[in-house]
Amino acid sequence: MVRTGFRHILESQPGITVVAEASDGTQAVALAREHRPDVCLVDIRMPGLDGIEVTRALAGAGVAEPMRVVIVTTFDSDEYVYGALHAGAVGFLLKDAGPALLIEAVRAASAGDALISPSVTVRLLQQLEPLRGHAAAGARSQLSERELDIARSIARGRTNQEIAAELFISLSTVKTHLARIQSKLGVRNRVEIAAWSWENRVMDQQAGPSL
Repeated sequence: MVRTGFRHILESQPGITVVAEASDGTQAVALAREHRPDVCLVDIRMPGLDGIEVTRALAGAGVAEPMRVVIVTTFDSDEYVYGALHAGAVGFLLKDAGPALLIEAVRAASAGDALISPSVTVRLLQQLEPLRGHAAAGARSQLSERELDIARSIARGRTNQEIAAELFISLSTVKTHLARIQSKLGVRNRVEIAAWSWENRVMDQQAGPSL
């Protein structure tokens, strides 16, 4: 029923086509590898392989051509969704988030952005254990004030377009800063930037006035 509802919502939108549906994790990996969709919506709980295992298979560190995976979760009952961050997910979506957010999440992932629902961001990322391999204090000192501004915006669930508008900079400048942040922090995507921001209390430090 959930898959049917998602299909109807997404295919009602111009430019979005659902190319395949899977009833379990093993089938999801096989179909994704066959069709190479722009975005994969993955439930955290599925028969066979669970959502974390599917995400790792499609977007993990060892995948040559990782796909864009958005995790769909009920959150409260899916505490182990934290592992999806390390598996390579680029976004989180609550099942009851509504059609508008579902469509926005798919379009954002397709464009290379990520949608992290603010409610998920606050409740999930604040509880994450420190990501292994991150030299937190040293990495933070390496980020410029502008890069810290962008890291905060990402942690609040902003897209690249929203960040550009808020900071009065071009979209290409945002993307350049993102690449530098990822390199300095040693992370793979914007979800891990958000996790780093919450873990290292970057959100507690507001940017000063710009002149």
